[in-house]
Amino acid sequence: MVIKNKKIAIVGGGPGGLTLARLLQLKNAAVKVYERDENKDVRVQGATLDLHEESGLEALRRAGLIEKFKENYRPGAGKLKVLDKNLNIYLDDHTSENSHDEDRPEIDRAPLRKILLESLDPETVVWDSQFVSMEKEGEGWLLYFKNGNSYYADIVIAADGANSKIRPYLTDIKPMYSGVTIVEGNIYNAEINAPKLWKLVNGGKIFALDHNQSLLFSTKGDGTLTFYTGCKTDENWIKDSGIDFHNKQEVFEWFKKEFSSWDKTWQELFESKEISIIPRAQYHFPLDQYWKTSSNLTLLGDAAHRMPPYAGEGVNMAMQDAYELAECLTNDRFKDLKSAISEYEQNMLKRSSEITEITLFNTEMLHAPNAIENLLEMFQGEEIQ
Repeated sequence: MVIKNKKIAIVGGGPGGLTLARLLQLKNAAVKVYERDENKDVRVQGATLDLHEESGLEALRRAGLIEKFKENYRPGAGKLKVLDKNLNIYLDDHTSENSHDEDRPEIDRAPLRKILLESLDPETVVWDSQFVSMEKEGEGWLLYFKNGNSYYADIVIAADGANSKIRPYLTDIKPMYSGVTIVEGNIYNAEINAPKLWKLVNGGKIFALDHNQSLLFSTKGDGTLTFYTGCKTDENWIKDSGIDFHNKQEVFEWFKKEFSSWDKTWQELFESKEISIIPRAQYHFPLDQYWKTSSNLTLLGDAAHRMPPYAGEGVNMAMQDAYELAECLTNDRFKDLKSAISEYEQNMLKRSSEITEITLFNTEMLHAPNAIENLLEMFQGEEIQ
């Protein structure tokens, strides 16, 4: 095993990083996960996750955690409604006999993280460890963190997300703007704070598509309603708009203007005081990205292949990266670390290119004039022109 007697540092404690840590520990590897969150109880933002058979669910099987998943997933959370801006319903899984929501079962991010954390050896995760920089030392790396601590590792694996600070140590390939910017919001206690929309989403998901715009909704088991507005904008719109995204009223004024042709029911999104808002320009890496393999550094998840959320592949790709990388690092057929990492990266880059292409197609389709028609045709298995 090429990682025998090696110290492995995984930077980033998201699903991909934690899954990798679990799989490596099953092979008795020496692993530490450095996570910037202050502790395990920090609130986990973002929408519920649908795990796919060949990726997210397969990773949990290999990690011996599929039964824990079954105890914590949310049946029915994937039931979808497709609406237009005037609340006309074109598809409703809640009333359809052909709902496929259980094909990709949903779990909230917090329970998934809890499952993964509890599967790790004590003290595996080093909390309050925000990565600052690293430098070569011997055959490995010395990592520096914002809290003043530093640690040595023979191998570093970047699982630190879309804005990875470690990625530039391996490649200078920059992300490309997709043409769409999202405003993400989380409404807490939504049954009270956004009752009309809470009732409309009915414990599942909503795709509201019209006018080259999108509103995507999902609910979480703790009563949070998560939403994404999607609009075609210039790349620097977040900065150039002049909106203070910490000021809910300013964001609300933008929404009322930008979505002025939409039914006023949607404005309930911004009537709550219990809300968090963050804008996110959507980027992706080139389909043909490639870098020279290192013998002691590699990437997984969004650090390797960030992309918009319109195919539901982000967490699944990260978890598949984790089990494929773990397999390479613990397989006896490789003569050295560089060979093992090279095989992982070749397969990962090919797979991520294919998924990125699908995601970009979906991104364009959902923000096209005939978005609902195209989406329904896709669900029916028809080819979209």
